[in-house]
Amino acid sequence: MPDAEGIKANSPGFQSWVQITIENGVLKGRRKHGDNMPQSLHSNFVHIVFSTKSREPMIGDDVAGRIHSYLAGIAQDQSAVSISINGMPDHVHLLIKSSKTVADANFMKELKGGSSSWINKNKIIPGHFKWQAGYGWFSVSPKDTDQVVSYIQNQAEHHKKVTFQEEYRKFLKSYNIEYDERYVWD
Repeated sequence: MPDAEGIKANSPGFQSWVQITIENGVLKGRRKHGDNMPQSLHSNFVHIVFSTKSREPMIGDDVAGRIHSYLAGIAQDQSAVSISINGMPDHVHLLIKSSKTVADANFMKELKGGSSSWINKNKIIPGHFKWQAGYGWFSVSPKDTDQVVSYIQNQAEHHKKVTFQEEYRKFLKSYNIEYDERYVWD
């Protein structure tokens, strides 16, 4: 059993030490005075794609900018950084630097749920607006972000040749994501 002087234990990879003592049968510890805890750093870029419900072409040029701005605001509220947002009447693309504190599924719930509620409450689009239930969440290397921004900003030109479904299938294939065609287009 250690004496009251305690035990010094070095943690691999850290400059600090911890002193552990036993006082009256209770373990007590303290870090070397003045040491800071190591930082938790995070850099995760993500290309997000999702469509309107049933791919209805509901997002006109007259409202697209407002919707994209609102999506950027939600991303910021969720501790993410919006880098690029654009889309077509039936879908949107976002490039974000994701949050290190908000889980992907929670982020998407807030992004899609919050924006559709706002669109409906403010009657941005006539009728009842909904996003599809699913979404695509594709990781992007930091060295490829400029290419993804260009891709997102050139959606109108791109979709003169390719439908949303063809585009989305290409993403799934390039990321080796298995899917069931019956459930992708909800």
